[in-house]
Amino acid sequence: MKIPEDFTEFLYWIKERTEAFWNINPNESDADFVCDDWIYGAKWIGMKDEEIDDIEKTNNIKFSNYHREFLKILHTTDKKKILEYTETFDEDAEVLFQERSFFHNWYTDVDNIKRELNYVYEDLLKDTLDNRLWLKSWGVKPELTDERKNIFIKWYNNAPKLIPIYGHRFVISEPQETDNIILSIMGSDTIIYGVNMRHYLLNELKEELGLYELVYDKEDDQYYPEPSKGLMEALKREFDSLTEKEIPVWKEFLISNGYNNHLKTNKDNTI
Repeated sequence: MKIPEDFTEFLYWIKERTEAFWNINPNESDADFVCDDWIYGAKWIGMKDEEIDDIEKTNNIKFSNYHREFLKILHTTDKKKILEYTETFDEDAEVLFQERSFFHNWYTDVDNIKRELNYVYEDLLKDTLDNRLWLKSWGVKPELTDERKNIFIKWYNNAPKLIPIYGHRFVISEPQETDNIILSIMGSDTIIYGVNMRHYLLNELKEELGLYELVYDKEDDQYYPEPSKGLMEALKREFDSLTEKEIPVWKEFLISNGYNNHLKTNKDNTI
């Protein structure tokens, strides 16, 4: 299977293959991999340039060129997943329901996106004040909490913004012309989830794209899903570009979280 090299062609390839996958009724198919019931029949909802411009103004953000292209062709799906949850662990706790978009919907998920935009700031500030995060470039750590807070705020406000994509995945907004890395962020517990948008989408949508396969394990006498050889080769090509990728400001933060070890550990694997 040939994965398109051109980024725009790649996004249309994603669109075609995923929609074809979602168009197969999971209750009637005998395929190894089928979609969940909630997304059966789903289609992508792209955005127009002027709509993206309005989103940037409303949220005081700037999408990179690659992120804009993603929003124009894919953006989000026309179906949402219904999540069931309880606010406590009590046996008689009320079961609540929440709709969640498959990739953030910049039209309808306004409140959720605002929470995500504030989420990183609040969590990293908390880790800074709790002495779990302190970068070398910040100098000697002050004893006073307010001084540490001011140093963090100045650094954060000067750093390229992180823009939510899906769940706890965020893309770095700069440089404007490049395909920037995607991070999975839980406070200072942060990892690189995608070397770029291409790498991230291949990993996130591997089942929908037909890039996962069942491999028989003799010892366990059963089949396990594994990435196909084509997917592994494609991910490795993208991953090899990470060492030379420009990561303004955030690279020091990633190094403090084991960036170099992450390179070694994941060089021959998906991330």
